[in-house]
Amino acid sequence: MSITQVRKGELIKEFATHDGDTGSPEVQIAILSERISNLTEHLKEHQKDFASRRGLLMMVSQRRRLLDYLKRIEQPRYAKIVDRLGLRR
Repeated sequence: MSITQVRKGELIKEFATHDGDTGSPEVQIAILSERISNLTEHLKEHQKDFASRRGLLMMVSQRRRLLDYLKRIEQPRYAKIVDRLGLRR
């Protein structure tokens, strides 16, 4: 369900805005998106895992808040991350 350190490092390298960047909204959104997709696959197999479903909803809400923040402060960065991740909205 969780992502590996290697995959997390790849995501950080791919979405970082500068060297040493691990906390920008883009990186956080990319990591959350990866975790959301993994958890979605898990829930397809285990429909009654309500604890994981709650965690999924919390992650989706956190990603939504980060996207709203990014949209509010800098529209081009928001559009770029939405296109790169293929998110709707």
